[in-house]
Amino acid sequence: MRLLFLREQPPETKIGFAVGRRQGNAVVRSRGRRILREAFRRLLPWIRPGVLIVASLRHDGLRASARDVFDDLKEILKRADCVDTLIPGYPPLFDPEEKMVS
Repeated sequence: MRLLFLREQPPETKIGFAVGRRQGNAVVRSRGRRILREAFRRLLPWIRPGVLIVASLRHDGLRASARDVFDDLKEILKRADCVDTLIPGYPPLFDPEEKMVS
């Protein structure tokens, strides 16, 4: 997984997703984008305002499970100081029974 972070003023959080054509066919790329979107949706309440993020899954990330991508993303955002760990409910847990938003 590759992430690009930028700080922006005024504080507005924006997230973009990219999966290159060389990474697989349309079905594989779409699955990768869905997994990334869902991981960011679950982490969004803790992401600090004013961060621009572009996320890209590499070939190995496209073969990983949604839980692995979520856990990796959570750790990367924490190391980059893009999440507010003082907000109640952190760290969020991956619940496969939770209904995904499409």
